[in-house]
Amino acid sequence: MRVSVIIPTHNEAQAIGHVLADLPADQVTEVIVVDSNSNDGTPEIAASMGARVVQEPRRGYGRACLTGLAATNSPDIVVFLDGDYSDRPSELPILLEPIIQGDADITVGARLRQQRVRAALPWHQAFGNRLAAGLIRLLYGLAITDLGPFRAGRADVLRALALEEATYGWAVEMILKGAINGFRVVEVPVSYYPRIGKSKIGGTLKGTVGAAWFILSLTVRYYFRQRKARNPTVHVTEC
Repeated sequence: MRVSVIIPTHNEAQAIGHVLADLPADQVTEVIVVDSNSNDGTPEIAASMGARVVQEPRRGYGRACLTGLAATNSPDIVVFLDGDYSDRPSELPILLEPIIQGDADITVGARLRQQRVRAALPWHQAFGNRLAAGLIRLLYGLAITDLGPFRAGRADVLRALALEEATYGWAVEMILKGAINGFRVVEVPVSYYPRIGKSKIGGTLKGTVGAAWFILSLTVRYYFRQRKARNPTVHVTEC
């Protein structure tokens, strides 16, 4: 199995070395760090540790992930991982195993099922994730508890999903489109720790509320789009 790991970064100089050092070298084919205008030496550190650095000056977490996905070199599985060392790269095999064994097409690391350090996820961020996951369970029947950023997917499945969300929607688009198209989305428990450095979104109440609103509205919009596709309006023409 060829495994590509994509790591979006913006000023993660304090953490990126830990992230790259902890990746299990025997299971990773390539590491792509997608950097967005870092000015603290993040891309230089990443390059010195063997990662391929791709510059993405446009803002947006989803856009960075899409740029990394486009830069991969014929992988079988693609892994997405934050560069702040809150998730542990050494747990990569946990995400890969269900896919390799043929039991999943997409795996999502669930931080709320096995959280070793409670302070790692602020209450408002945990609440927002539970709310979004609950709505997805209700509308799509998908058994998930979290929308964690540590996730993996078969490369052919990711291509088939035609992912396009450039900002907050990235967290949920892969899951929703996977469920709608009948792919197996499986949640696996992962540990979670306080990030190294300052949070760009989840560390503030305002940022979390904005992301949660975007994700919830997108979840509802995809649901009604799916229903409309299943039940197209029939137009009757009178003669």
